[in-house]
Amino acid sequence: MSSVLIVDDDDQIRRLLRSTLEQAGYQVNEGRSGREGLLRYRSAPADVVVMDILMPDKDGLEAIIELRRESPDAKVIAITGGSAKMNVPDFLDVAKVLGARRTLHKPFPMAEFLAAIEAELRGEGGSGSSGPSVQAT
Repeated sequence: MSSVLIVDDDDQIRRLLRSTLEQAGYQVNEGRSGREGLLRYRSAPADVVVMDILMPDKDGLEAIIELRRESPDAKVIAITGGSAKMNVPDFLDVAKVLGARRTLHKPFPMAEFLAAIEAELRGEGGSGSSGPSVQAT
């Protein structure tokens, strides 16, 4: 059974992603901050890491840098909904430069989310971006 680590400070998003992944047959672990996510990955490396960008304690960009330094082959999918609201450079573009293999902008369709997870598990390179949806905010 493939494993996914979800790192997001929003409890509702984590619950939604966990539920979606578990229904699809994945083993899921969670972290509420970049720091907690790194600790969880170190104790039980996941096949894919879903990393939110805007979080307290240690943001997703810092966590991606640290994770990729320690585990260069880690498969990271970066997610955020914050860039557009803050009128700043797109955090997802920065995440790609730092080592995220795919990106999804919240809200994203759950089918697209699962497709990104499956593509990473198959070892397919590439990036994802998404249009509007009501599933995740």
